[in-house]
Amino acid sequence: MTKHVADIESRGHHIAMTAIPLRPRATWLLILALLAGASFWFWLLFVWFVGQHTVPTLPWIAWKGAGVGLLTIWAALNARGRDGWLVAAVLALGTLGDVLLERSQTGGALAFLAGHLTATALYLLHRRSRSSPSQMMLSVLLLLSVPVIAFLLPADRAAAPGIALYAAGLGMMAASAWISRFPRYRVGLGAVMFVASDLLIFAKMGPLAGSLIPVFLIWPLYFAGQALIAWGAVTTLLRWKDDEDLHHRL
Repeated sequence: MTKHVADIESRGHHIAMTAIPLRPRATWLLILALLAGASFWFWLLFVWFVGQHTVPTLPWIAWKGAGVGLLTIWAALNARGRDGWLVAAVLALGTLGDVLLERSQTGGALAFLAGHLTATALYLLHRRSRSSPSQMMLSVLLLLSVPVIAFLLPADRAAAPGIALYAAGLGMMAASAWISRFPRYRVGLGAVMFVASDLLIFAKMGPLAGSLIPVFLIWPLYFAGQALIAWGAVTTLLRWKDDEDLHHRL
Protein backbone atom coordinates (compact mmCIF):
# COMPACT_ATOMS: atom_id res chain seq x y z
CA MET A 1 0.00 0.00 0.00
CA THR A 2 2.78 2.40 0.95
CA LYS A 3 4.64 1.55 -2.25
CA HIS A 4 1.47 2.18 -4.31
CA VAL A 5 0.98 5.62 -2.75
CA ALA A 6 4.65 6.41 -3.32
CA ASP A 7 4.33 5.42 -6.98
CA ILE A 8 1.33 7.73 -7.42
CA GLU A 9 3.17 10.61 -5.74
CA SER A 10 6.21 9.91 -7.89
CA ARG A 11 4.16 9.97 -11.11
CA GLY A 12 2.42 13.17 -10.00
CA HIS A 13 5.78 14.78 -9.24
CA HIS A 14 7.11 13.65 -12.62
CA ILE A 15 4.10 15.14 -14.43
CA ALA A 16 4.44 18.41 -12.51
CA MET A 17 8.12 18.60 -13.35
CA THR A 18 7.76 17.72 -17.03
CA ALA A 19 4.55 19.59 -17.92
CA ILE A 20 5.37 22.32 -20.41
CA PRO A 21 3.63 25.63 -19.60
CA LEU A 22 1.46 27.04 -22.36
CA ARG A 23 3.23 29.97 -23.99
CA PRO A 24 1.64 32.48 -26.35
CA ARG A 25 1.81 31.44 -29.98
CA ALA A 26 2.93 33.70 -32.83
CA THR A 27 4.69 36.29 -30.67
CA TRP A 28 5.94 37.81 -33.93
CA LEU A 29 2.34 38.90 -34.62
CA LEU A 30 2.27 40.73 -31.30
CA ILE A 31 5.51 42.51 -32.24
CA LEU A 32 4.09 43.46 -35.63
CA ALA A 33 0.99 44.83 -33.92
CA LEU A 34 3.10 47.01 -31.64
CA LEU A 35 5.13 48.27 -34.59
CA ALA A 36 1.97 49.06 -36.56
CA GLY A 37 0.44 50.96 -33.66
CA ALA A 38 3.62 52.88 -32.86
CA SER A 39 4.30 53.80 -36.50
CA PHE A 40 0.74 55.10 -36.91
CA TRP A 41 1.26 57.39 -33.93
CA PHE A 42 4.52 58.72 -35.33
CA TRP A 43 2.77 59.38 -38.63
CA LEU A 44 -0.04 61.22 -36.84
CA LEU A 45 2.55 63.48 -35.22
CA PHE A 46 4.29 64.01 -38.55
CA VAL A 47 1.00 64.94 -40.22
CA TRP A 48 0.23 67.39 -37.42
CA PHE A 49 3.64 69.10 -37.62
CA VAL A 50 3.77 69.17 -41.44
CA GLY A 51 0.14 70.11 -41.77
CA GLN A 52 -0.73 67.89 -44.72
CA HIS A 53 -2.08 64.36 -45.15
CA THR A 54 -0.24 62.50 -47.93
CA VAL A 55 -1.51 58.91 -47.42
CA PRO A 56 -4.56 57.91 -49.54
CA THR A 57 -7.75 57.21 -47.60
CA LEU A 58 -7.92 53.40 -47.87
CA PRO A 59 -4.26 52.75 -46.93
CA TRP A 60 -4.67 55.23 -44.07
CA ILE A 61 -7.71 53.35 -42.72
CA ALA A 62 -5.92 50.01 -43.12
CA TRP A 63 -2.87 51.35 -41.30
CA LYS A 64 -5.04 52.67 -38.47
CA GLY A 65 -6.79 49.34 -38.07
CA ALA A 66 -3.66 47.22 -38.43
CA GLY A 67 -2.41 47.54 -34.84
CA VAL A 68 -5.49 46.27 -33.02
CA GLY A 69 -6.32 44.04 -36.00
CA LEU A 70 -3.05 42.16 -35.54
CA LEU A 71 -3.70 41.97 -31.80
CA THR A 72 -7.05 40.37 -32.69
CA ILE A 73 -5.41 37.71 -34.86
CA TRP A 74 -2.79 37.06 -32.18
CA ALA A 75 -5.49 36.63 -29.53
CA ALA A 76 -7.50 34.31 -31.80
CA LEU A 77 -4.46 32.11 -32.43
CA ASN A 78 -4.03 31.78 -28.68
CA ALA A 79 -7.69 31.17 -27.82
CA ARG A 80 -8.23 27.89 -25.97
CA GLY A 81 -11.90 28.20 -25.17
CA ARG A 82 -14.83 30.58 -24.72
CA ASP A 83 -12.92 33.20 -22.77
CA GLY A 84 -10.08 33.34 -25.28
CA TRP A 85 -12.57 33.90 -28.08
CA LEU A 86 -14.27 36.62 -26.05
CA VAL A 87 -10.92 38.43 -25.82
CA ALA A 88 -10.52 38.10 -29.59
CA ALA A 89 -14.08 39.39 -30.10
CA VAL A 90 -13.40 42.45 -27.92
CA LEU A 91 -10.31 43.28 -29.98
CA ALA A 92 -12.12 42.59 -33.27
CA LEU A 93 -14.85 45.07 -32.30
CA GLY A 94 -12.12 47.57 -31.43
CA THR A 95 -10.60 47.09 -34.88
CA LEU A 96 -14.01 47.59 -36.46
CA GLY A 97 -14.47 50.74 -34.41
CA ASP A 98 -11.10 52.12 -35.52
CA VAL A 99 -12.02 51.60 -39.16
CA LEU A 100 -15.65 52.77 -38.98
CA LEU A 101 -14.75 55.99 -37.18
CA GLU A 102 -13.08 57.18 -40.39
CA ARG A 103 -16.47 56.97 -42.13
CA SER A 104 -19.11 57.18 -39.40
CA GLN A 105 -18.71 58.45 -35.85
CA THR A 106 -21.93 56.68 -34.84
CA GLY A 107 -20.93 53.38 -36.45
CA GLY A 108 -17.51 53.46 -34.83
CA ALA A 109 -18.96 54.33 -31.42
CA LEU A 110 -21.47 51.45 -31.64
CA ALA A 111 -18.69 48.99 -32.49
CA PHE A 112 -16.63 50.16 -29.52
CA LEU A 113 -19.69 50.05 -27.26
CA ALA A 114 -20.35 46.45 -28.29
CA GLY A 115 -16.71 45.70 -27.46
CA HIS A 116 -17.05 47.32 -24.02
CA LEU A 117 -20.16 45.27 -23.22
CA THR A 118 -18.46 42.06 -24.37
CA ALA A 119 -15.39 42.87 -22.25
CA THR A 120 -17.61 43.64 -19.25
CA ALA A 121 -19.25 40.22 -19.57
CA LEU A 122 -15.82 38.56 -19.70
CA TYR A 123 -14.51 40.44 -16.66
CA LEU A 124 -17.63 39.77 -14.60
CA LEU A 125 -17.31 36.06 -15.38
CA HIS A 126 -13.93 36.29 -13.63
CA ARG A 127 -14.72 38.73 -10.86
CA ARG A 128 -12.46 38.54 -7.82
CA SER A 129 -14.05 36.73 -4.92
CA ARG A 130 -12.94 39.57 -2.66
CA SER A 131 -11.62 43.06 -3.39
CA SER A 132 -10.20 45.52 -0.89
CA PRO A 133 -12.45 48.48 0.01
CA SER A 134 -10.10 50.89 -1.79
CA GLN A 135 -10.12 48.84 -5.00
CA MET A 136 -13.90 48.51 -4.86
CA MET A 137 -14.21 52.27 -4.36
CA LEU A 138 -12.04 52.90 -7.41
CA SER A 139 -14.21 50.52 -9.44
CA VAL A 140 -17.38 52.33 -8.38
CA LEU A 141 -15.69 55.67 -9.10
CA LEU A 142 -14.90 54.54 -12.66
CA LEU A 143 -18.44 53.26 -13.14
CA LEU A 144 -20.09 56.50 -12.04
CA SER A 145 -17.63 59.25 -12.93
CA VAL A 146 -16.76 58.29 -16.53
CA PRO A 147 -20.26 58.93 -18.00
CA VAL A 148 -20.68 62.09 -15.91
CA ILE A 149 -17.35 63.57 -17.02
CA ALA A 150 -18.04 62.55 -20.62
CA PHE A 151 -21.41 64.29 -20.48
CA LEU A 152 -19.88 67.53 -19.20
CA LEU A 153 -16.98 67.78 -21.68
CA PRO A 154 -18.38 68.45 -25.20
CA ALA A 155 -19.24 72.03 -26.12
CA ASP A 156 -22.06 70.72 -28.33
CA ARG A 157 -24.64 69.99 -25.66
CA ALA A 158 -26.88 68.20 -28.15
CA ALA A 159 -24.19 65.53 -28.50
CA ALA A 160 -23.68 65.14 -24.75
CA PRO A 161 -26.43 62.55 -24.02
CA GLY A 162 -25.20 60.19 -26.75
CA ILE A 163 -21.62 60.56 -25.57
CA ALA A 164 -22.68 59.85 -21.98
CA LEU A 165 -24.54 56.73 -23.10
CA TYR A 166 -21.43 55.43 -24.82
CA ALA A 167 -19.30 56.40 -21.81
CA ALA A 168 -21.60 54.41 -19.51
CA GLY A 169 -20.47 51.27 -21.35
CA LEU A 170 -16.88 52.48 -21.22
CA GLY A 171 -17.11 53.00 -17.45
CA MET A 172 -18.66 49.55 -16.97
CA MET A 173 -15.80 47.98 -18.90
CA ALA A 174 -13.10 49.72 -16.85
CA ALA A 175 -14.87 49.17 -13.52
CA SER A 176 -15.36 45.44 -14.15
CA ALA A 177 -11.78 45.05 -15.38
CA TRP A 178 -10.45 46.59 -12.18
CA ILE A 179 -12.20 44.07 -9.92
CA SER A 180 -11.65 41.06 -12.18
CA ARG A 181 -9.12 38.28 -11.58
CA PHE A 182 -7.12 39.45 -14.59
CA PRO A 183 -3.88 41.27 -13.68
CA ARG A 184 -4.82 44.72 -12.47
CA TYR A 185 -1.64 46.38 -13.71
CA ARG A 186 -2.04 44.96 -17.20
CA VAL A 187 -5.72 44.48 -18.00
CA GLY A 188 -7.02 46.93 -15.39
CA LEU A 189 -4.44 49.57 -16.28
CA GLY A 190 -5.10 49.05 -19.99
CA ALA A 191 -8.82 49.63 -19.42
CA VAL A 192 -8.11 52.86 -17.50
CA MET A 193 -5.81 54.04 -20.30
CA PHE A 194 -8.63 53.37 -22.78
CA VAL A 195 -10.92 55.53 -20.61
CA ALA A 196 -8.34 58.34 -20.50
CA SER A 197 -7.97 58.25 -24.28
CA ASP A 198 -11.72 58.50 -24.87
CA LEU A 199 -12.14 61.28 -22.32
CA LEU A 200 -9.43 63.23 -24.18
CA ILE A 201 -11.44 62.77 -27.38
CA PHE A 202 -14.47 64.27 -25.67
CA ALA A 203 -12.33 67.04 -24.13
CA LYS A 204 -11.08 67.84 -27.61
CA MET A 205 -14.71 68.65 -28.43
CA GLY A 206 -14.77 71.14 -25.57
CA PRO A 207 -12.20 72.58 -23.16
CA LEU A 208 -9.16 71.11 -24.95
CA ALA A 209 -10.15 72.18 -28.45
CA GLY A 210 -6.95 73.32 -30.17
CA SER A 211 -4.73 71.90 -27.41
CA LEU A 212 -1.69 69.74 -28.12
CA ILE A 213 -2.53 67.35 -25.31
CA PRO A 214 -5.11 65.30 -27.27
CA VAL A 215 -2.86 65.25 -30.34
CA PHE A 216 -0.01 63.69 -28.39
CA LEU A 217 -1.91 61.38 -26.05
CA ILE A 218 -5.16 60.05 -27.56
CA TRP A 219 -3.65 57.38 -29.82
CA PRO A 220 -0.80 56.12 -27.56
CA LEU A 221 -3.13 55.85 -24.56
CA TYR A 222 -5.70 53.98 -26.64
CA PHE A 223 -3.34 51.61 -28.40
CA ALA A 224 -1.14 50.92 -25.38
CA GLY A 225 -4.33 50.24 -23.42
CA GLN A 226 -5.55 47.75 -26.01
CA ALA A 227 -2.13 46.07 -26.12
CA LEU A 228 -2.00 45.75 -22.32
CA ILE A 229 -5.51 44.28 -22.27
CA ALA A 230 -4.63 41.80 -25.01
CA TRP A 231 -1.32 40.75 -23.45
CA GLY A 232 -2.69 40.53 -19.92
CA ALA A 233 -5.86 38.64 -20.84
CA VAL A 234 -4.27 36.20 -23.30
CA THR A 235 -1.31 35.24 -21.10
CA THR A 236 -3.50 34.96 -18.00
CA LEU A 237 -5.99 32.67 -19.74
CA LEU A 238 -3.13 30.49 -20.96
CA ARG A 239 -1.74 30.28 -17.43
CA TRP A 240 -5.15 29.36 -16.05
CA LYS A 241 -5.52 26.72 -18.76
CA ASP A 242 -2.08 25.33 -17.90
CA ASP A 243 -2.98 25.18 -14.20
CA GLU A 244 -6.26 23.45 -15.02
CA ASP A 245 -4.57 20.86 -17.23
CA LEU A 246 -1.93 20.20 -14.59
CA HIS A 247 -4.64 19.69 -11.98
CA HIS A 248 -6.36 17.13 -14.21
CA ARG A 249 -3.06 15.30 -14.81
CA LEU A 250 -2.50 15.00 -11.08
